[in-house]
Amino acid sequence: MKKEVEAWFRNFQDRLCKALEASDGQATFQEDNWQHETGGGGRSRVIQNGAIFEKGGVNFSAVSGEMPVAAAARLLMPDNRYFATGVSVVLHPQNPMIPITHMNVRYLEAGNGEAWFGGGIDLTPIYVDLDQSQYFHEQLKKVCDLHHPDFYNRFKQWADDYFYLPHRQETRGIGGIFFDRLTANESISLEQLFAFVQDVADVFAPTYTTIIEQNRHKTYTEEQKEWQLLRRGRYVEFNLVHDRGTKFGLETGGRVESILMSLPTYASWRYNYKPVPNSPEEQTQQFLKKGVNWLQVK
Repeated sequence: MKKEVEAWFRNFQDRLCKALEASDGQATFQEDNWQHETGGGGRSRVIQNGAIFEKGGVNFSAVSGEMPVAAAARLLMPDNRYFATGVSVVLHPQNPMIPITHMNVRYLEAGNGEAWFGGGIDLTPIYVDLDQSQYFHEQLKKVCDLHHPDFYNRFKQWADDYFYLPHRQETRGIGGIFFDRLTANESISLEQLFAFVQDVADVFAPTYTTIIEQNRHKTYTEEQKEWQLLRRGRYVEFNLVHDRGTKFGLETGGRVESILMSLPTYASWRYNYKPVPNSPEEQTQQFLKKGVNWLQVK
């Protein structure tokens, strides 16, 4: 089914870019088409210096080839031959009151015939808003519940565990859902998993643009902007040290500019920074932990 999945992902990139351009209202995506050295290629689209988005990317790729055996082993690939297609999104807003967000949907087929889906959506608020956090998780739960009663709890826990900086002992944000290596079994087919992945992809734009609209006109101070840069620094730490997609792209000889589009234009690291006690920054910091029930957080 790789051709069907590839075609749907390509069309999804088009639809998502239109929705994000409409939300920004000023900037448009710049597109770079590229070819992979062993087969296939992709379309990298980046939006910059907009009314909403300081920098963001919506990348589509469909690549194939053979990775080094050692790299395949590190990535737990059953065969070093592969086909991979997907759409990856990271958006860094100008306004610190608008959260950073990431979403990814992907399909992988190994040379031995094994195939699986992966993906997810997560949110990284600079300042945690409890109403918006609850709304975000409610939308993800609705999608999960359409396909399996266990999906939300299972994939929410997976997100908590995955989007985690062990060296900081904090989550990257308020999580969301994350899943990897979803394969067909006696209770669910690959086609049914594809339908789930499609619904996950399609819930992203309406959910995130709603949060944008609730925050786009909020004012902010220089101190709040500095906190945003510090939180972006933690985002960079995760993406460069722990993110599997970054590792897979680099291990398979992917296009570096596309792989690293997830990094913000500006970020900051201050030595031994600690938020002021009882400040909004400290309150946000206290929510960066696993196991928060965002559906009943208020």
